[in-house]
Amino acid sequence: MPKAYWIAHVDVRDPERYKDYVATARPAFERYGAKFLARGGAYQAMEGTGRGRNVVIEFPSMQAATDCYHSAEYQAAKQIRQTVADAEMVIVEGYEA
Repeated sequence: MPKAYWIAHVDVRDPERYKDYVATARPAFERYGAKFLARGGAYQAMEGTGRGRNVVIEFPSMQAATDCYHSAEYQAAKQIRQTVADAEMVIVEGYEA
């Protein structure tokens, strides 16, 4: 079963309140086996304008990634995030050769 990834591009408007989003989302990430591969940090926009924060989160499966997003824990965090940041996010199934 291939892994899956959340890929998010985020512009944070309120860094202090964004910390509340991170703390509220943590239980969902722990429950669904999330592993952060990129969480902010330096980046280079090679095409397009890019966003201030880029995040890649690995999950054990597409089902786990989707269930995490739809979980009550993450939905509570999402409500916070939407008030303090603008984001684009996709869930992508990994490739197995």
